[in-house]
Amino acid sequence: MSVTATESRRERPAQDSRPPKSRHVDPTRRSQAVAAWVLALPFCLLFLVFTAGPVLASLGMSFTDMRSTDVRSPLGVEFVGLENYADLLSDPVFRKVTFNTLIYLLLGVPLTMASALAVAVALNRVTRLRGFFRVGYYLPVVTSIVAVSVVWKFLLRDEGGLLNAMIGWFGIDGPGWLDSTTLALPSLVAMSVWRNFGTMMVIFLAGLQTIPREIVEAAEADGANAWGRFRHITLPMLRPTLLFGAVITSIGYLQFFEEAFVMTKGGPLDSTKSVTFFTYEQFGFGNYAYASAAAYLLFLAIVLMTLAQFRLLREKD
Repeated sequence: MSVTATESRRERPAQDSRPPKSRHVDPTRRSQAVAAWVLALPFCLLFLVFTAGPVLASLGMSFTDMRSTDVRSPLGVEFVGLENYADLLSDPVFRKVTFNTLIYLLLGVPLTMASALAVAVALNRVTRLRGFFRVGYYLPVVTSIVAVSVVWKFLLRDEGGLLNAMIGWFGIDGPGWLDSTTLALPSLVAMSVWRNFGTMMVIFLAGLQTIPREIVEAAEADGANAWGRFRHITLPMLRPTLLFGAVITSIGYLQFFEEAFVMTKGGPLDSTKSVTFFTYEQFGFGNYAYASAAAYLLFLAIVLMTLAQFRLLREKD
């Protein structure tokens, strides 16, 4: 027994009695981290003061009854909970502008993406002057929206407008495009599609060039026609591009404001007034809490729409 115990004690490894080594921090990495924080600090402060702060303040404001008369005495502001949101949902004007925004979205997004995809497919087959056509189609995007709206306002005028003058060559009296409650909103949609499809055209063209040429050639060799190749190869492989384009285009159309502000002032009879236009007017009227609630309802609609698009257009095996 004693021999066995002695051998077992000998087999035990000797424990290291030295103190554990302290973790050594590379002074170069530490100085780099300090420099990174120093460089990022101004942006973080600007973000907190001018972005995160106002966003959180407006969110809190939407649950109060704050008006412009309460700015100098904010202690008199009362917490009203969801009252502003309930009033908005029962407000006939807000429901009208929500309907306008929905129509603007449902007309503008499909037309923009369809026209952009068609032009991108055509340009993808062009080998000469492709850069020239890209610049030409993209030029309206980088042009000032105010300038574009002013030009289109003159084009669509009832008297002296270029569009009605061209229609008059065929003996047809053109309507008042921006003065009609039924034609004003579609006219703004047409202008927006013309201005915005250049962005999606460039994005779709980049997506088309990532499709392996071998797959298209193999399908063509197997007898697939142009429509079959487009439907079964191009569209499935463009799913990520379609998702990205649908999200950014939909967000842009939900926030349309400048077109109606410059061309129609929201008229006639609020037929072109959007949710953002309504929010702008409420801020101008001094209804700060009411306007904040409208802005956050629009934000909620954007979030829900984006989630739905991700669910419908995400890649599938």
